[in-house]
Amino acid sequence: MWFTLTSVLLGLLPQAIKAQDIHFSQFFEAPLLRNPSLAGVFDGDIRLQLVYRNQWQSVTPNSFRTASINGEYKMPVNGGDDFFTVGGQVLLDKAGSAVQSTTHLLPVVNYHKSLSTQKTSYLSLGFMGGWVQKSIDYSKITTNNQYANNNWNPMAPTGETITDPTIGYWDGSVGMNFNTSLGSDDQHMFFIGAAYHHLNRPKSSFYRDAAIELHPKYVFSAGLKYAIDDYNSFTLHQDVFIQGASREIIGGGWYSHILGDFPDDPVYVVHGGLFIRYKDAIVPVIKTDIRSFSITLSYDINTSPLKTASQLRGGFELGLSFKGFRKNNSSQDKVLCPRF
Repeated sequence: MWFTLTSVLLGLLPQAIKAQDIHFSQFFEAPLLRNPSLAGVFDGDIRLQLVYRNQWQSVTPNSFRTASINGEYKMPVNGGDDFFTVGGQVLLDKAGSAVQSTTHLLPVVNYHKSLSTQKTSYLSLGFMGGWVQKSIDYSKITTNNQYANNNWNPMAPTGETITDPTIGYWDGSVGMNFNTSLGSDDQHMFFIGAAYHHLNRPKSSFYRDAAIELHPKYVFSAGLKYAIDDYNSFTLHQDVFIQGASREIIGGGWYSHILGDFPDDPVYVVHGGLFIRYKDAIVPVIKTDIRSFSITLSYDINTSPLKTASQLRGGFELGLSFKGFRKNNSSQDKVLCPRF
């Protein structure tokens, strides 16, 4: 099933190139960046996640540094099987020699509608939107106008018409996903979803050009957790991003093993796996769970045309997360809840 899905998606899309938006190799640790309807789709009531990425440090001293912070709070609705999630996403990004800085502050709401009274089966609809601010360090910009006879004159006018190095705009997204348990004992989990980002087509131009706007971004996601036995499982994730003429396809997974004698309440879980960003990078991943806390490390092995300059070195990522239950009115006491 998984490789059939991959083949179909690859067949439908033209050659993959980098998307315009911020992205992570640990996209599975930044769920709201994928789809706002993934808020609350986890085993717990509270989730906090951080992902930090440092890219192209081997190629340029002005590397691309990006951080994602998200938090979610899930609660039952009227004592039934439906759930409601509130949360938010904060993105921080610094890129290039002009030190373009971007900050996203994006609250999210998500409603999970139960589709079955016998097993975990939910349809979730989520909305996310908020304020985005971008700025550049104009003093670090050099242009052709400042060069004469192969000499650079920092006092010469740049010829640019940027009057304000800071811009801001509202941004929004919407998404839906289906999440269900599988197998005779409901031991496996599966989800599939789609999201539409930049639904208001925000203007994003330092020149204040009204014709320059962000292309809508479509994200198609799927995931499968397959339990081999009480101690071992496989988890697979795949995303396809489409934004304007840009495409990005990333997929892969990891093998998980529970340490200790209590698989229903493990102290340690270790994971190891591999992801592939189509025509761009191979990404080995290791992860360790210690009770409610997790740490994930990954590294991009660059396979794009830039691999000659980068010597296969791409981006390092660190992921930290916490998942827990509330003491009162918790989903831990309910048989059914959206999770993956």
